[in-house]
Amino acid sequence: MTIERIETKQRMSRIVKHNGTIYLCGQVCADATQGITEQTQTMLDKVDTLLAQAGSDKEHILSATIYIKSMEYFAEMNAVWDNWVPEGQAPARACVTADMAREALLVEITVIAAEKHS
Repeated sequence: MTIERIETKQRMSRIVKHNGTIYLCGQVCADATQGITEQTQTMLDKVDTLLAQAGSDKEHILSATIYIKSMEYFAEMNAVWDNWVPEGQAPARACVTADMAREALLVEITVIAAEKHS
């Protein structure tokens, strides 16, 4: 069984594919000067792009772990999440508070998905 690593650098690969499963590295927002709603939306937009690049989509997400700077942002983040996840396709999910790599970051996500077969 082969392991395919996409956009690999010294520290990590953006995508790793193995045996029909896709693993995305942690994704953050496009612009950390924005609030939680915008940070969450652009973070999920990045997930959409990477899943498409890997041959999948959000309907095939198996598991998501969301790291949030403070639970004060939980409801606003969930509002964006709930609009993004297709009805009936919610993955297994965990959401925890965490220190972020940069002070301005409010949210980060890691995703595991299945490959989409035509």
